Amino acid sequence: MSYSKISDLKTLIRADSSDKIGHGHVRRDLVLATKIKNVSFASVRMQGDIFSEINYPKTELKTLEISELIRLINDENFELVVLDHYGIDYDAQKAISEQTRAKILSFDDDYRRHYCDILLNVNLFAKPKMYENLIPKTAEVWCGQNFLLVRDEFYAEKKIKRAKIYDFFIGFGGTDILNISGKIAEILLAKSAKIALITTSANANLAKLKILADKNENLSLFINSNQIAKLMNESKSLIIQSSSFVNEAMVLGANFTAVKTANNQNELYKWLKSNGFKTYKSDEILQVLKYF
Repeated sequence: MSYSKISDLKTLIRADSSDKIGHGHVRRDLVLATKIKNVSFASVRMQGDIFSEINYPKTELKTLEISELIRLINDENFELVVLDHYGIDYDAQKAISEQTRAKILSFDDDYRRHYCDILLNVNLFAKPKMYENLIPKTAEVWCGQNFLLVRDEFYAEKKIKRAKIYDFFIGFGGTDILNISGKIAEILLAKSAKIALITTSANANLAKLKILADKNENLSLFINSNQIAKLMNESKSLIIQSSSFVNEAMVLGANFTAVKTANNQNELYKWLKSNGFKTYKSDEILQVLKYF
């Protein structure tokens, strides 16, 4: 079935991005949007967001108030509302359901309680039985291989055999507030490793990364790159954030180490560890690499 059940519904996706909360939610929603024929977005504008990259009809919400979102849903007669937002909890979801005619699809990453018609967990660790007492009994649970939100370029790249020109690919999302990627790069550069480091112009530490790249010919810095799948495929090993990067690495069949940088990655971290994958907390990875 995959996403065919919602492909014909007039859909509103509600998600935010910023240099503090990151870009991951909106980016995975952009992949979901490719599977829906009539889709719009609604976001509250924040510093360092990627609102400008949303090439679909979109609304700038003035507040985080649910009442404003409900008015938009009713004014535009949306049939489905996709909620990819930790700030829109069970009670807010229930209010949307009761005050609109729209069905609700809620993203979940760490087994929270939801009032929805469809629960979507795109992580590899997701277990439907964990939601038995967290969602209405009539709600559907979507998870597993059929619901991975990975861009088509990764499936295409999987079929291509490329020369490995980098020892390491480093990817920690568009903002990387902790500057983990820069700290890792410094350790690996001291070991003469060749590195591809990807980030975006929203990274608050971008100036530091540019200086590091200018001083080290072994460091190739890619900003706002649209060739991430290719760069991963050209690297012997990946050091990535425990996020959607993991699904992408899995599709490619790449050798990777995942690093937990936020609490919403706890479930993925535990799943990776219990299944024998290399995974560390952000304060551990730097120590591990020093003795690599």
